Amino acid sequence: MYRLTWYGSSSDVTREANDGRGPADFKISRGAKDKTLVEFKLAKNSQLKRNLEKQTAIYEKASDAKRSIKVIVYFSEHEYAKVMRITKELGLTNSPDLVLINARNDDKPSGSKA
Repeated sequence: MYRLTWYGSSSDVTREANDGRGPADFKISRGAKDKTLVEFKLAKNSQLKRNLEKQTAIYEKASDAKRSIKVIVYFSEHEYAKVMRITKELGLTNSPDLVLINARNDDKPSGSKA
């Protein structure tokens, strides 16, 4: 679904780009000097903190990317609290490179009842 958001864009979108240190979820580029990695993570991932702390930096270096965007999907209030705790510990709370996706089904009205 994410890849479809790039349809018609002048950017090159590569899924599971592997530049030697493991595959990044997406590499978005507009030539050799403009690369951004996008990593999707589930909040329930037991290695979330380690991945946010180290994994994307390793991928950036391998891909010669100057930036990476971390996308975290959470499905419950508990997972959201976990994400907030980890991002605070890592100093990512106000990072423009961090995107949180609220996939909870218990905190918004039904579309048919709204």
